[in-house]
Amino acid sequence: MVTEEQILDVLRTVYDPEIPINVVDLGLVYGVEITKDSDVTVRMTMTAPQCPMGSYIVEQAEQAIRTVAGVNNVRVDLVFDPPWDISMIKEDAAVKAGLIAATPAAETDNSTDK
Repeated sequence: MVTEEQILDVLRTVYDPEIPINVVDLGLVYGVEITKDSDVTVRMTMTAPQCPMGSYIVEQAEQAIRTVAGVNNVRVDLVFDPPWDISMIKEDAAVKAGLIAATPAAETDNSTDK
């Protein structure tokens, strides 16, 4: 049985060529549906509706999903509602990419209080 985590894992290998963050951590994947027949539909967006790399990223996502053992049919639906914004990037990915500075909340608590 194909799982959502398997699909998300392979989608983490797909990058927007203009941003050094994978499409999952970038917040472009809005949902994954898997039928009992292992047909996979992914709802995703782009950072902007006019993104020149949109069709390339969708093609890369489809190809990545097809590598998961047991997947039957693949469909990637490109949607723009809700519109993507920078707050959708996972904080640790944005910090790693140098887009934002680490916040105290993102840092590990090293206190010895128990």
